[in-house]
Amino acid sequence: MDNAPTALFDSYELEFQQFIESIRDKLESSSNDDPEQGEQRQASLRRTEMELEEADEMVSQMEIEIQGIPQSLRPQYQTRLRTAKADLTLYKKRAKELSHKLNRADLFTPKDPYGTSASDDPYSDSDRARLLAGTQLLEDGTRRLQESQRIAVETETQGADILLNLRSQREQIENSRGTLESTESNIHRAAGTLKQMIRRMYQQRIVTAAIIVVLILLIVVIIYEKLS
Repeated sequence: MDNAPTALFDSYELEFQQFIESIRDKLESSSNDDPEQGEQRQASLRRTEMELEEADEMVSQMEIEIQGIPQSLRPQYQTRLRTAKADLTLYKKRAKELSHKLNRADLFTPKDPYGTSASDDPYSDSDRARLLAGTQLLEDGTRRLQESQRIAVETETQGADILLNLRSQREQIENSRGTLESTESNIHRAAGTLKQMIRRMYQQRIVTAAIIVVLILLIVVIIYEKLS
């Protein structure tokens, strides 16, 4: 197993590309306007939506893995992540447009109980309008959920960055505290050394003064004896 810090990111990116290729093929085949392939197009679109969810999960995993990539390599992987997000957004939009197109086609192509086209339209204009409005509300709700998910992922990514920064700052503070403790210990040792030097200096002064006093006394005694 590859233990490189970018191995998992590369693996998720490869799976994402495979999903995107499959999604592109399905969307291209589903764009055929042949009415006889309506059920096949709907089934293909459902599989496409499932693969879009899988691709979205791969992007989320890539966002998580990029936090463990070294800073020197991270910019190029961030560019690749943005490209993947742009591709995912593009194909989500295409799938949504195709779904809306197929739903509209189904609404305006009435079916009898046996699934064949009926000569009389069982839906009134108001029924169609309500169905279309309901479909639009559902799509809007889905879009809002996807946007909320995107914001949640971005918030998680920002939170991870903040935690990394806080951990780095904590390490710097701990290193600074260690340096201060070492400096304080050196200062204490230097202060002790200075005290010893000062004490010895006073001792030398006392000895010097005593010697001077003794010499003066000797001189006085010698002068006294000579005068006597």
